[in-house]
Amino acid sequence: MKTNTGRFFEDYALGEMIAHAVPRTLGQGERALYTALYPSRHAILSSDEFARACGLAAAPLDPLIAFHTVFGKTVPDISLNAVANLGYAEGRWLAPVWPGDTLGATSEVIGLKRNSNGKSGVVWVRTTGSNQRGEVVLSYVRWVMVRTREGGGAAEPVIPELKATVAARDLAIPAGLDFTGYDFAAAGEAHRWGDYTVGEKIDHVDAVTLEEAEHMLATRLWQNTAKVHFDATHREDGRRLIYGGHIISLARALSFNGLANAALVAGLNGGAHANPAFAGDTVTAWSEVLDRAETDAPGVGALRLRLVAVKAGTGPLTLRGADGTYAPGVLLELDYWALIPT
Repeated sequence: MKTNTGRFFEDYALGEMIAHAVPRTLGQGERALYTALYPSRHAILSSDEFARACGLAAAPLDPLIAFHTVFGKTVPDISLNAVANLGYAEGRWLAPVWPGDTLGATSEVIGLKRNSNGKSGVVWVRTTGSNQRGEVVLSYVRWVMVRTREGGGAAEPVIPELKATVAARDLAIPAGLDFTGYDFAAAGEAHRWGDYTVGEKIDHVDAVTLEEAEHMLATRLWQNTAKVHFDATHREDGRRLIYGGHIISLARALSFNGLANAALVAGLNGGAHANPAFAGDTVTAWSEVLDRAETDAPGVGALRLRLVAVKAGTGPLTLRGADGTYAPGVLLELDYWALIPT
């Protein structure tokens, strides 16, 4: 048999190292398509001249372009037969990705747990994305629910211990980054690190209705081949599931309104796709400031933010219901660090 039907839960072994196929060279085309798919307009990611004034050689590609590309490399080996992508932890962007860079990915299986129904199990992997020079540009942990091939009872789980947050001191600051001469007028907002307070919530106001065509374009762009995103017969409800990364990028782009200067994502503390999203859903977003930290880079601070994407009409700044579970309209909760001028 020459075709690939994808791995099932039984096909993973603890400690296994997986080298993912098909490295990807990124260019200005990916930047243009990303901007077309999402209302993304952070100045340092849009303008070479703005980026040079901040100490960089040119405008780097959006950190989420690197995330989507590396994630897409892993799908044929990790989540082709996924039921759902469940969460993220310990994510760090370690170096900028520039047009012309080629990214590849490897993953280590660090946890396994068969579900009691015997129909699926959870696989934890630590994924590393590297460029053509062998430099690690991104590392993160994710866990995904994968179908079993044969079924069966629950087995003794191996669940990894993961850090609740990435320490601010462990954030990687791009070499040369200097915000002391930051042009707030050109960036579009005057808000800086000192203007945000822990506990503050920001309603990003704007909303976008999900389109089937845009989701299909995005999922193909990142070479994500997970069946639930393409094949309507792969779900009992006959609907194609919107790729969770599509919601992440959409919510991040919406957060420009209120966080225009927090352009560079540096760390991913945790995340969950709380409820499925489908074409026709209208998505809006809000953020909460969880922490602030200084860095050693001139004029550069870090904000720890909770980004929440919800279906329109869910309610103002709603995250969880009275019983502590996610409210029905919550699509995404993402806990991350972003760099911002002080």
